[in-house]
Amino acid sequence: MESLEAELDRARALNVSDLADAIESIGFECTRCGGCCKSDDEDPHTATVFPDEVRELQATTGYDWRDVARPMPYGLSAGADGPEGETFEWALQTDACGDCTFYEEREGEGRCTVHDDRPLICATYPFSVALGGTSQPMGEAVDEAGMVRAHECEGLGRDISRADAEDLARTLKQRAVRELEEAIGVRDNYEPVETESGEVVVYDSEGPKDLNGAPR
Repeated sequence: MESLEAELDRARALNVSDLADAIESIGFECTRCGGCCKSDDEDPHTATVFPDEVRELQATTGYDWRDVARPMPYGLSAGADGPEGETFEWALQTDACGDCTFYEEREGEGRCTVHDDRPLICATYPFSVALGGTSQPMGEAVDEAGMVRAHECEGLGRDISRADAEDLARTLKQRAVRELEEAIGVRDNYEPVETESGEVVVYDSEGPKDLNGAPR
């Protein structure tokens, strides 16, 4: 099995022009449908956010950590007062409907209220790079071109300019690198801590944290 460090080297060596070629061949234009920001029929919206991205959104919005991010739900169990247990990394916070807390609709069109500061996973959807170390919960690919995977989105197959494809390719490469750097950080800074009933501990690249993002 290839090491995370080897995968990181491959991510850093990704050719932006090749990624842009793949994105052009698949095609994409955002229709502002909100499908990537809303819950599906069963599960709340789940999009990974890195610790520094949480802080950037805090600075932009003035929100507390828990208003921006929630523990990634995988690995948690239902306790008497809510989720409890241990998990890895963070997801964007959701509202009472399970939609991203930063999503809103106006006159039938979706809108991200923090668009200029949105996390990398949001800036690159519906695309991802097929590197083994990436593990974003984006669902199965519906189209592939080279190392680029496309996930379910009604904007796929639409014309995209070369300039937009290259911009998206650069951001996609950045995300692939950051995902692997985060995975290595989670592994290297993992220090198990004891939890009591009703507690949640999140292990991210900076070590174990409580629900408020404070170190444990």
